[in-house]
Amino acid sequence: MMKKKKIAILGSTGSIGTQALQVIEEHSDLYEAYVLTANNQVDLLIEQARKFQPEVVVIANEEKYTTLKDALADLPIKVYAGADALCQVVQEQPIDVVLTAMVGFSGLRPTISAIKARKNIALANKETLVVAGELIGKLANDYKVSILPVDSEHSAIFQCITGEVSPIEKIILTASGGPFRNFSLEQLAKVTKAEALKHPNWDMGAKITIDSASMMNKGFEVIEAKWLFGVTPDQIQVVVHPQSIVHSAVQFADGAVKAQLGVPDMRVPIQYAFSYPQRLKSSFDRLDFFKNSTLTFEEPDTKRFRNLALAYEALRKGGNMACIVNAANEIVNRAFLEERIGFLEMSEVIEKTMQRATFVENCSLEDYLQTDVEARRIASEYIK
Repeated sequence: MMKKKKIAILGSTGSIGTQALQVIEEHSDLYEAYVLTANNQVDLLIEQARKFQPEVVVIANEEKYTTLKDALADLPIKVYAGADALCQVVQEQPIDVVLTAMVGFSGLRPTISAIKARKNIALANKETLVVAGELIGKLANDYKVSILPVDSEHSAIFQCITGEVSPIEKIILTASGGPFRNFSLEQLAKVTKAEALKHPNWDMGAKITIDSASMMNKGFEVIEAKWLFGVTPDQIQVVVHPQSIVHSAVQFADGAVKAQLGVPDMRVPIQYAFSYPQRLKSSFDRLDFFKNSTLTFEEPDTKRFRNLALAYEALRKGGNMACIVNAANEIVNRAFLEERIGFLEMSEVIEKTMQRATFVENCSLEDYLQTDVEARRIASEYIK
Protein backbone atom coordinates (compact mmCIF):
# COMPACT_ATOMS: atom_id res chain seq x y z
CA MET A 1 0.00 0.00 0.00
CA MET A 2 1.43 3.37 -1.06
CA LYS A 3 1.79 6.06 1.55
CA LYS A 4 -0.80 8.77 0.96
CA LYS A 5 0.58 12.13 -0.15
CA LYS A 6 -0.23 14.76 2.44
CA ILE A 7 -1.26 18.02 0.79
CA ALA A 8 -1.48 21.51 2.27
CA ILE A 9 -3.91 23.72 0.35
CA LEU A 10 -3.29 27.43 0.85
CA GLY A 11 -6.56 29.01 -0.25
CA SER A 12 -8.84 25.97 -0.04
CA THR A 13 -12.05 28.03 -0.35
CA GLY A 14 -11.12 29.65 -3.68
CA SER A 15 -11.72 28.35 -7.19
CA ILE A 16 -8.46 26.33 -7.38
CA GLY A 17 -8.69 25.14 -3.76
CA THR A 18 -12.22 23.75 -4.10
CA GLN A 19 -11.28 21.94 -7.34
CA ALA A 20 -8.13 20.53 -5.69
CA LEU A 21 -10.36 19.06 -2.99
CA GLN A 22 -12.44 17.40 -5.73
CA VAL A 23 -9.22 15.80 -7.04
CA ILE A 24 -8.30 14.63 -3.52
CA GLU A 25 -11.82 13.23 -3.05
CA GLU A 26 -11.65 11.34 -6.34
CA HIS A 27 -8.29 9.82 -5.33
CA SER A 28 -8.72 9.51 -1.58
CA ASP A 29 -6.57 6.35 -1.64
CA LEU A 30 -3.60 8.46 -2.83
CA TYR A 31 -4.04 11.92 -1.32
CA GLU A 32 -5.21 13.55 1.87
CA ALA A 33 -5.85 17.18 2.74
CA TYR A 34 -3.47 17.75 5.65
CA VAL A 35 -3.75 21.56 5.93
CA LEU A 36 -6.59 23.79 4.73
CA THR A 37 -6.39 27.59 4.86
CA ALA A 38 -8.65 30.46 3.89
CA ASN A 39 -8.47 34.22 4.02
CA ASN A 40 -12.06 35.16 4.92
CA GLN A 41 -14.54 32.46 3.93
CA VAL A 42 -14.87 30.90 7.34
CA ASP A 43 -18.19 29.08 6.73
CA LEU A 44 -16.88 27.20 3.71
CA LEU A 45 -13.62 26.44 5.53
CA ILE A 46 -15.63 24.92 8.42
CA GLU A 47 -17.62 22.80 5.96
CA GLN A 48 -14.41 21.61 4.23
CA ALA A 49 -12.72 20.84 7.55
CA ARG A 50 -15.66 18.74 8.73
CA LYS A 51 -15.69 16.81 5.47
CA PHE A 52 -11.94 16.28 4.89
CA GLN A 53 -10.81 16.15 8.53
CA PRO A 54 -7.42 17.83 8.01
CA GLU A 55 -4.76 17.94 10.72
CA VAL A 56 -4.67 21.77 10.70
CA VAL A 57 -6.84 24.68 9.53
CA VAL A 58 -5.85 28.33 9.37
CA ILE A 59 -7.96 31.43 8.83
CA ALA A 60 -5.81 34.40 7.79
CA ASN A 61 -8.38 36.92 9.07
CA GLU A 62 -7.85 36.80 12.86
CA GLU A 63 -11.33 38.21 13.56
CA LYS A 64 -12.83 34.91 12.35
CA TYR A 65 -10.68 32.73 14.61
CA THR A 66 -13.25 32.22 17.40
CA THR A 67 -15.99 31.29 14.91
CA LEU A 68 -13.70 28.67 13.35
CA LYS A 69 -12.38 27.34 16.66
CA ASP A 70 -15.86 26.95 18.17
CA ALA A 71 -17.30 25.29 15.05
CA LEU A 72 -14.56 22.64 15.06
CA ALA A 73 -14.29 22.19 18.85
CA ASP A 74 -15.66 18.62 18.70
CA LEU A 75 -12.94 17.53 16.21
CA PRO A 76 -9.23 16.84 16.82
CA ILE A 77 -8.21 19.58 14.34
CA LYS A 78 -5.60 22.22 15.23
CA VAL A 79 -6.97 25.72 14.53
CA TYR A 80 -4.78 28.79 13.94
CA ALA A 81 -5.22 32.33 12.64
CA GLY A 82 -3.16 35.09 11.04
CA ALA A 83 -0.61 35.54 8.26
CA ASP A 84 2.30 34.25 10.35
CA ALA A 85 0.42 31.02 11.08
CA LEU A 86 0.24 30.38 7.31
CA CYS A 87 4.02 30.57 7.10
CA GLN A 88 4.40 28.21 10.05
CA VAL A 89 1.91 25.47 9.10
CA VAL A 90 3.47 24.85 5.68
CA GLN A 91 6.61 23.70 7.51
CA GLU A 92 4.76 20.85 9.28
CA GLN A 93 6.88 17.73 8.97
CA PRO A 94 4.41 15.29 7.31
CA ILE A 95 3.43 17.62 4.41
CA ASP A 96 4.56 16.38 0.97
CA VAL A 97 3.12 19.05 -1.32
CA VAL A 98 2.01 22.64 -0.74
CA LEU A 99 -0.59 23.87 -3.24
CA THR A 100 -0.35 27.67 -3.24
CA ALA A 101 -3.81 28.73 -4.38
CA MET A 102 -4.08 32.04 -2.53
CA VAL A 103 -4.73 35.19 -4.52
CA GLY A 104 -2.16 37.95 -4.91
CA PHE A 105 0.97 39.10 -3.12
CA SER A 106 -0.09 37.38 0.11
CA GLY A 107 1.06 34.07 -1.38
CA LEU A 108 4.72 35.09 -1.42
CA ARG A 109 5.79 34.62 2.20
CA PRO A 110 4.09 31.24 2.78
CA THR A 111 5.57 29.95 -0.50
CA ILE A 112 9.08 30.98 0.59
CA SER A 113 8.47 29.40 3.98
CA ALA A 114 7.37 26.11 2.34
CA ILE A 115 10.42 26.04 0.05
CA LYS A 116 12.75 26.58 3.01
CA ALA A 117 11.05 23.63 4.73
CA ARG A 118 11.90 21.61 1.58
CA LYS A 119 8.28 21.06 0.53
CA ASN A 120 7.46 20.58 -3.15
CA ILE A 121 5.27 23.36 -4.48
CA ALA A 122 2.23 23.01 -6.74
CA LEU A 123 2.10 26.63 -7.84
CA ALA A 124 -1.27 28.21 -8.59
CA ASN A 125 -0.42 31.62 -7.11
CA LYS A 126 1.14 33.29 -10.14
CA GLU A 127 1.81 36.55 -8.30
CA THR A 128 4.58 34.81 -6.32
CA LEU A 129 6.66 34.32 -9.47
CA VAL A 130 5.61 37.66 -10.95
CA VAL A 131 6.77 39.54 -7.86
CA ALA A 132 9.88 37.56 -6.97
CA GLY A 133 10.61 35.07 -9.74
CA GLU A 134 14.36 35.39 -9.43
CA LEU A 135 14.36 34.90 -5.66
CA ILE A 136 11.94 31.94 -5.80
CA GLY A 137 13.97 30.25 -8.53
CA LYS A 138 17.15 30.60 -6.52
CA LEU A 139 15.53 29.29 -3.32
CA ALA A 140 13.98 26.31 -5.11
CA ASN A 141 17.41 25.50 -6.48
CA ASP A 142 19.18 25.93 -3.12
CA TYR A 143 16.66 23.80 -1.23
CA LYS A 144 16.28 21.25 -4.07
CA VAL A 145 12.53 21.69 -4.29
CA SER A 146 10.34 21.13 -7.37
CA ILE A 147 7.92 23.82 -8.46
CA LEU A 148 5.15 22.21 -10.50
CA PRO A 149 2.92 24.67 -12.37
CA VAL A 150 -0.84 24.49 -11.87
CA ASP A 151 -1.90 27.30 -14.25
CA SER A 152 -3.46 25.51 -17.24
CA GLU A 153 -1.04 27.26 -19.65
CA HIS A 154 2.12 26.54 -17.68
CA SER A 155 1.03 23.00 -16.97
CA ALA A 156 0.54 22.60 -20.74
CA ILE A 157 4.06 23.90 -21.44
CA PHE A 158 5.45 21.63 -18.71
CA GLN A 159 3.63 18.64 -20.23
CA CYS A 160 5.03 19.50 -23.68
CA ILE A 161 8.65 19.61 -22.47
CA THR A 162 8.50 16.59 -20.13
CA GLY A 163 10.81 13.98 -21.63
CA GLU A 164 12.43 16.44 -24.05
CA VAL A 165 16.20 16.97 -23.76
CA SER A 166 16.50 19.75 -26.36
CA PRO A 167 16.04 23.40 -25.41
CA ILE A 168 12.86 25.36 -26.10
CA GLU A 169 12.99 27.64 -29.14
CA LYS A 170 9.70 29.38 -28.41
CA ILE A 171 6.78 29.17 -26.01
CA ILE A 172 3.34 29.75 -27.52
CA LEU A 173 1.18 30.97 -24.66
CA THR A 174 -2.51 30.87 -25.54
CA ALA A 175 -5.04 33.42 -24.28
CA SER A 176 -8.82 33.31 -24.59
CA GLY A 177 -8.86 37.07 -25.20
CA GLY A 178 -11.51 37.40 -22.49
CA PRO A 179 -15.03 38.78 -22.87
CA PHE A 180 -13.93 42.02 -24.63
CA ARG A 181 -11.71 40.55 -27.33
CA ASN A 182 -13.57 42.34 -30.13
CA PHE A 183 -14.40 45.58 -28.30
CA SER A 184 -13.20 48.92 -29.63
CA LEU A 185 -11.41 51.39 -27.32
CA GLU A 186 -14.66 53.39 -27.12
CA GLN A 187 -16.54 50.29 -25.99
CA LEU A 188 -13.81 49.31 -23.54
CA ALA A 189 -14.04 52.72 -21.87
CA LYS A 190 -17.67 51.96 -20.93
CA VAL A 191 -17.27 48.36 -19.77
CA THR A 192 -19.04 47.54 -16.48
CA LYS A 193 -17.94 45.32 -13.62
CA ALA A 194 -20.80 42.89 -14.32
CA GLU A 195 -19.70 42.49 -17.96
CA ALA A 196 -16.08 42.00 -16.95
CA LEU A 197 -16.98 39.27 -14.47
CA LYS A 198 -18.46 37.05 -17.22
CA HIS A 199 -15.55 35.03 -18.60
CA PRO A 200 -16.46 33.08 -21.76
CA ASN A 201 -14.63 29.81 -20.91
CA TRP A 202 -13.41 29.62 -17.33
CA ASP A 203 -15.09 29.94 -13.95
CA MET A 204 -12.65 31.75 -11.65
CA GLY A 205 -12.52 34.12 -8.69
CA ALA A 206 -13.30 37.83 -9.14
CA LYS A 207 -9.70 39.11 -9.16
CA ILE A 208 -8.40 36.72 -11.79
CA THR A 209 -11.55 37.17 -13.91
CA ILE A 210 -10.95 40.95 -14.08
CA ASP A 211 -7.23 40.32 -14.77
CA SER A 212 -8.27 38.03 -17.63
CA ALA A 213 -10.61 40.66 -19.07
CA SER A 214 -7.83 43.28 -18.97
CA MET A 215 -5.24 40.72 -20.20
CA MET A 216 -3.07 41.47 -17.16
CA ASN A 217 -3.47 37.81 -16.28
CA LYS A 218 -1.76 36.88 -19.56
CA GLY A 219 0.95 39.45 -18.89
CA PHE A 220 1.57 37.78 -15.53
CA GLU A 221 1.68 34.39 -17.23
CA VAL A 222 4.38 35.69 -19.61
CA ILE A 223 6.47 36.72 -16.59
CA GLU A 224 5.75 33.41 -14.87
CA ALA A 225 6.82 31.47 -17.99
CA LYS A 226 10.19 33.20 -18.03
CA TRP A 227 10.98 32.07 -14.48
CA LEU A 228 9.51 28.59 -14.78
CA PHE A 229 11.12 27.68 -18.09
CA GLY A 230 14.25 29.84 -18.25
CA VAL A 231 13.45 31.61 -21.52
CA THR A 232 13.87 35.25 -22.62
CA PRO A 233 10.88 37.58 -23.14
CA ASP A 234 11.44 37.30 -26.92
CA GLN A 235 10.94 33.54 -26.73
CA ILE A 236 7.40 33.91 -25.39
CA GLN A 237 4.65 34.57 -27.92
CA VAL A 238 1.08 35.24 -26.80
CA VAL A 239 -1.53 33.89 -29.21
CA VAL A 240 -5.23 34.65 -28.75
CA HIS A 241 -7.20 31.40 -29.05
CA PRO A 242 -10.84 32.09 -28.08
CA GLN A 243 -11.89 28.43 -27.72
CA SER A 244 -9.37 27.63 -24.91
CA ILE A 245 -8.84 24.08 -26.21
CA VAL A 246 -5.11 24.42 -26.96
CA HIS A 247 -3.82 25.27 -23.49
CA SER A 248 -0.36 26.27 -24.78
CA ALA A 249 2.41 24.92 -27.01
CA VAL A 250 6.18 24.71 -27.35
CA GLN A 251 8.27 25.07 -30.49
CA PHE A 252 11.65 23.31 -30.75
CA ALA A 253 14.82 23.97 -32.77
CA ASP A 254 13.73 21.71 -35.62
CA GLY A 255 10.48 23.65 -36.07
CA ALA A 256 8.32 20.97 -34.45
CA VAL A 257 5.52 22.30 -32.24
CA LYS A 258 3.99 20.27 -29.40
CA ALA A 259 0.71 21.45 -27.91
CA GLN A 260 -1.41 20.22 -25.03
CA LEU A 261 -5.17 20.16 -25.65
CA GLY A 262 -8.23 19.46 -23.55
CA VAL A 263 -11.57 20.87 -22.47
CA PRO A 264 -11.21 23.83 -20.07
CA ASP A 265 -11.04 22.09 -16.67
CA MET A 266 -8.60 23.20 -13.98
CA ARG A 267 -8.79 19.82 -12.24
CA VAL A 268 -6.62 18.30 -14.98
CA PRO A 269 -3.52 20.48 -14.31
CA ILE A 270 -4.13 20.29 -10.54
CA GLN A 271 -4.20 16.50 -10.66
CA TYR A 272 -1.11 16.39 -12.90
CA ALA A 273 0.84 18.54 -10.43
CA PHE A 274 -0.12 16.11 -7.65
CA SER A 275 0.57 12.90 -9.61
CA TYR A 276 3.58 13.88 -11.78
CA PRO A 277 5.32 12.01 -13.38
CA GLN A 278 2.35 9.60 -13.38
CA ARG A 279 -1.03 10.31 -14.97
CA LEU A 280 -4.03 9.12 -12.98
CA LYS A 281 -7.35 8.00 -14.36
CA SER A 282 -10.03 10.65 -13.99
CA SER A 283 -13.76 11.06 -14.50
CA PHE A 284 -13.29 14.51 -16.10
CA ASP A 285 -14.85 15.37 -19.48
CA ARG A 286 -12.97 14.28 -22.60
CA LEU A 287 -12.25 16.48 -25.62
CA ASP A 288 -14.57 15.77 -28.54
CA PHE A 289 -12.88 16.98 -31.74
CA PHE A 290 -16.16 16.90 -33.67
CA LYS A 291 -17.85 19.25 -31.21
CA ASN A 292 -14.77 21.51 -31.30
CA SER A 293 -14.09 21.40 -35.01
CA THR A 294 -13.01 25.04 -35.36
CA LEU A 295 -9.97 26.31 -33.51
CA THR A 296 -8.85 29.85 -34.34
CA PHE A 297 -5.73 31.87 -33.52
CA GLU A 298 -5.05 35.60 -33.73
CA GLU A 299 -2.54 38.20 -32.63
CA PRO A 300 -3.21 40.09 -29.36
CA ASP A 301 -3.83 43.84 -29.67
CA THR A 302 -1.61 45.61 -27.15
CA LYS A 303 -3.06 49.02 -28.05
CA ARG A 304 -6.45 47.99 -26.71
CA PHE A 305 -4.97 45.74 -24.03
CA ARG A 306 -2.06 47.82 -22.72
CA ASN A 307 -1.45 45.53 -19.74
CA LEU A 308 0.13 42.86 -21.90
CA ALA A 309 2.69 45.36 -23.24
CA LEU A 310 3.36 46.68 -19.71
CA ALA A 311 4.09 43.15 -18.47
CA TYR A 312 6.63 42.58 -21.25
CA GLU A 313 8.17 45.96 -20.42
CA ALA A 314 8.45 45.01 -16.74
CA LEU A 315 10.02 41.68 -17.65
CA ARG A 316 12.65 43.34 -19.84
CA LYS A 317 13.42 45.94 -17.19
CA GLY A 318 13.87 43.28 -14.50
CA GLY A 319 14.62 44.10 -10.86
CA ASN A 320 11.48 44.98 -8.90
CA MET A 321 9.50 46.29 -11.90
CA ALA A 322 7.14 43.31 -12.09
CA CYS A 323 6.58 43.65 -8.34
CA ILE A 324 5.55 47.29 -8.95
CA VAL A 325 3.16 46.19 -11.72
CA ASN A 326 1.62 43.50 -9.52
CA ALA A 327 1.04 45.87 -6.59
CA ALA A 328 -0.49 48.58 -8.80
CA ASN A 329 -2.66 45.95 -10.48
CA GLU A 330 -4.01 44.65 -7.16
CA ILE A 331 -5.04 48.22 -6.32
CA VAL A 332 -6.68 49.02 -9.70
CA ASN A 333 -8.34 45.62 -9.87
CA ARG A 334 -10.05 46.21 -6.54
CA ALA A 335 -10.92 49.81 -7.49
CA PHE A 336 -12.57 48.56 -10.69
CA LEU A 337 -14.53 45.93 -8.73
CA GLU A 338 -15.65 48.71 -6.37
CA GLU A 339 -16.58 50.83 -9.42
CA ARG A 340 -14.19 53.64 -8.48
CA ILE A 341 -12.23 53.48 -11.75
CA GLY A 342 -12.95 52.75 -15.42
CA PHE A 343 -11.70 49.69 -17.33
CA LEU A 344 -9.11 51.55 -19.44
CA GLU A 345 -7.92 53.64 -16.50
CA MET A 346 -6.51 50.49 -14.89
CA SER A 347 -3.61 50.36 -17.38
CA GLU A 348 -3.04 54.12 -17.06
CA VAL A 349 -2.60 53.90 -13.30
CA ILE A 350 -0.28 50.90 -13.60
CA GLU A 351 1.88 52.71 -16.15
CA LYS A 352 2.11 55.88 -14.03
CA THR A 353 3.03 53.79 -10.99
CA MET A 354 5.80 52.07 -12.98
CA GLN A 355 7.22 55.50 -13.82
CA ARG A 356 7.09 56.81 -10.25
CA ALA A 357 7.94 53.90 -7.95
CA THR A 358 11.54 53.40 -6.83
CA PHE A 359 13.37 51.01 -9.16
CA VAL A 360 15.66 48.44 -7.49
CA GLU A 361 17.95 46.30 -9.66
CA ASN A 362 18.91 43.46 -7.30
CA CYS A 363 16.18 42.63 -4.81
CA SER A 364 16.08 40.91 -1.46
CA LEU A 365 12.77 39.81 0.05
CA GLU A 366 12.81 43.03 2.09
CA ASP A 367 13.07 45.07 -1.14
CA TYR A 368 10.04 43.29 -2.60
CA LEU A 369 8.03 43.89 0.57
CA GLN A 370 8.92 47.60 0.56
CA THR A 371 8.24 47.92 -3.17
CA ASP A 372 4.81 46.37 -2.70
CA VAL A 373 3.87 48.91 -0.01
CA GLU A 374 5.23 51.89 -1.99
CA ALA A 375 3.61 50.91 -5.31
CA ARG A 376 0.23 50.33 -3.65
CA ARG A 377 0.41 53.78 -2.06
CA ILE A 378 1.28 55.46 -5.39
CA ALA A 379 -1.45 53.61 -7.32
CA SER A 380 -4.01 54.52 -4.65
CA GLU A 381 -3.08 58.21 -4.94
CA TYR A 382 -3.82 58.16 -8.69
CA ILE A 383 -7.26 56.65 -8.07
CA LYS A 384 -8.36 59.32 -5.61
